[in-house]
Amino acid sequence: MSLTAPTIDANGISAPSYAEILDYLQSQFKAIYGQDLYLGNDSQDGQFLAIIASAINDSNAAAVAVYNSFSPATGQGNGLSSNVKINGISRLVASASTVDLRIVGQVGAVITNGIASDANGQSDWLLPASVIIPLAGEITVTATSSQVGAITAQSNTITKIKTPTFGWQSVNNPTDAVPGNPVETDAELRARQALSVAVPSQTIFEGIVGSVANIIGVTRIKGYENDTDAADTNGIPAHSIAIIAEGGDAQTIFETIAEKKTPGTGTFGTLSQTVIDAVNSVHIVKFSRPTILDIKVAMTVAPLSGYSASVLPKIKAAINEFINALEIGESLLYSKLYVPANLNNSVLGETYNITALTIAVGAGAPGTSNIAVAYNQAAQIVDADIVITVTT
Repeated sequence: MSLTAPTIDANGISAPSYAEILDYLQSQFKAIYGQDLYLGNDSQDGQFLAIIASAINDSNAAAVAVYNSFSPATGQGNGLSSNVKINGISRLVASASTVDLRIVGQVGAVITNGIASDANGQSDWLLPASVIIPLAGEITVTATSSQVGAITAQSNTITKIKTPTFGWQSVNNPTDAVPGNPVETDAELRARQALSVAVPSQTIFEGIVGSVANIIGVTRIKGYENDTDAADTNGIPAHSIAIIAEGGDAQTIFETIAEKKTPGTGTFGTLSQTVIDAVNSVHIVKFSRPTILDIKVAMTVAPLSGYSASVLPKIKAAINEFINALEIGESLLYSKLYVPANLNNSVLGETYNITALTIAVGAGAPGTSNIAVAYNQAAQIVDADIVITVTT
């Protein structure tokens, strides 16, 4: 390694620390003016060298940041946003909540700028600009909340037609709404970029998963392929694929799966839609939304030296990030929760001791066992469901 400048080798870029730079400058200074020269922090010459070392260290840090910004694996902020454009994707901005609505009505009826709401009329959900009732007499569309942010709606609660339209008979949401998200973080964008490179992959199945993952609004996705002659342990039929997608416009997902899948491959899921391709062939395409498992965490901590109540929101944020980052079908392992609960073993995590920690699903009994998550389920938690008790 150079004594003051960054070095680029097979392992990437590295730079000397501030202390190493200062030691080098002091040694060279003494080589010129004598080894008996005093360069302590309270001396003028020592402070002058410290200023120079700090300037070199800042320049090195900028050089390292610039070098790392050219890779999606290490880029940050605007640099990462620019990098992923190569893959045809961009950082997601703050979004509104979405929900799949089952629209039932007379065949051929056209719903223009339709709005549905919950039974109390407290939240409005905007349908696509134009919805046409197909021959089946019903259609699944993805509605968007009229407000940006994490607007929630439990399943079977959006049942009111706010814009009565001739031929539109009923509306309902079979699944929970997907809450809106803040601006996409660097970690989330890196994960989506990794999936995006699967679009031109050698296997068609990877390409399907990558294409659906790139649909605006899709937050989590899991794909399963059963290429055997019998149904697998998840109940997926023979020679079929199952896509589990959280968020994103349902119609776009249906069309993407139909466009990417190979002829003769079946699709499996709880949502079904008729898709007509470019040569007017009719395809029944299916996929699923994940069933959400609402996780609850209760923990008790005993303060240690340096403890402050300001650490509690940080603990909640770490637990929230860990659980909500679990993939669809990924079980919640009890022992793994101690890492974010201890703030990933940081210095702040040493200011308290966890004396009790339990987890539960919904109204279930709290315990210390792992929470199994089925292939079509996803764990989810909100800060309100993380209860931390501080003992004296």
